[in-house]
Amino acid sequence: MRWHPHGYGGCRRDPEQVKREGWREQGVLAVSADDDRLTWPERELVRQLGEKLYGPRPSDREARHG
Repeated sequence: MRWHPHGYGGCRRDPEQVKREGWREQGVLAVSADDDRLTWPERELVRQLGEKLYGPRPSDREARHG
């Protein structure tokens, strides 16, 4: 039998479950700009929000100034 400190044992949660719970419990939304479940306008909105809040992604910067 192994002893694990609190929070380090048990099962890992599925990343989608973490995102879902974050939204429902904290109002935090984690969305990939490349999520296939979104339409192009929705992905573009996510991209624009990300750039407004955090600046352009390194790959976007290279593509625009390359």
